[in-house]
Amino acid sequence: MSIRHYNPRRNRRTGISSRAQGFLSTILAIAIILQIIYPLVDGEPLRLVTLATIYFAAATMVVHAYYAFGLRYASTYLTLTFVFALITEQVGLRTGWPFGTYSYNPSLGYQIFGVPLIVPFAWVMMAHPLLVAARRVTKHWTFLYGGIAMMAWDLFLDPMMVAAHRWSWEFTGAHVPFEPEIPLSNAAGWLFAGMGLMALLHLVLPRERRKESANFTIVDLFLGWTLFAGVAGNLFFFHRPGVAFIGGTIFGVVLAPYAFSRWFGRP
Repeated sequence: MSIRHYNPRRNRRTGISSRAQGFLSTILAIAIILQIIYPLVDGEPLRLVTLATIYFAAATMVVHAYYAFGLRYASTYLTLTFVFALITEQVGLRTGWPFGTYSYNPSLGYQIFGVPLIVPFAWVMMAHPLLVAARRVTKHWTFLYGGIAMMAWDLFLDPMMVAAHRWSWEFTGAHVPFEPEIPLSNAAGWLFAGMGLMALLHLVLPRERRKESANFTIVDLFLGWTLFAGVAGNLFFFHRPGVAFIGGTIFGVVLAPYAFSRWFGRP
């Protein structure tokens, strides 16, 4: 007869190396610094800062995805998001659905059949952090939470890009509140497209993290900065208090349960 001692299963997950954490923090810092520079420059420097900001932010999220969930997650998330965004934008440019009738300015650089390469990377920039938030907040309504969050983020993005003449719409009828140059159909389009993307990513991407896994501090900082920069930028630099109000209110309400969960833990 033998006596077995019960040892509770321990969480053997450890953090990433200091070098990896430093690299991840550095590229996020560069993305944030570029966003700080954005309202302070004009002309060609502004165009270059716009492109660099999105590329560095997208790179930050891909690297975090790799360090947190592994190569399969990161490569699948990057590929699916890029292809989904490119197809959606191609359909949108040619049919006016789901975002309305719009066009891109050549200043955004290299284009794939009319869609600037930078545009799908803007989707990549937001898809991973919002999926992380959606999965933490809800188990069964991830697609809805993520879709609303994508729409809320776009309330900050589009007014800034339209003001800089990076893209524009042709429409008559209802517009987004405080954003007369953007049709209401664009917000609806982002909601449905965001729900579709989040449903696909949630279905395909694994949830299990690496044994040596990055924590979610980078995601928290990026989402928090996105909210702060959207509100502060529109209030103090772009002189659009209405955009700051509606974007800050909706994006803030969406992020609130995630922030509450991260701060206090899951109930």
